[in-house]
Amino acid sequence: MSLVYAVLGLALLQFLLFGMAVGWARGRYGVQAPATTGHPVFERYYRVQANTLEQLVVFAPALPLFAYYVSVQWAVALGLVYLVGRFVFFAAYVKDPAKRGLGFLLSFGPNVVLLLGGLGGAALAAFR
Repeated sequence: MSLVYAVLGLALLQFLLFGMAVGWARGRYGVQAPATTGHPVFERYYRVQANTLEQLVVFAPALPLFAYYVSVQWAVALGLVYLVGRFVFFAAYVKDPAKRGLGFLLSFGPNVVLLLGGLGGAALAAFR
């Protein structure tokens, strides 16, 4: 399970890095706090962070749930795909939001598998 928690820690670190990128973009594009709009490129950074938080809310509990009830190795592999997907999403969305699809799928897909697999494993364990 140590690798599972390492992947979870990396996801949290990634989120912090995305938050730092929002702060940098806020300064670069002159968007004063607490505003969340003002420059289109800043808004892209902000949306990446917001979308990552939306995905992280599912990822953080689904990853250990899946690892416990299904497979540690598959949880780690899916978690790594999620992390790569978030970086792909970040790069694509900031450059051209219309091209964010691959990054979104590489993070949303693992989230669905982790959550449904973990729930299914928990349900099977409950009825054994």
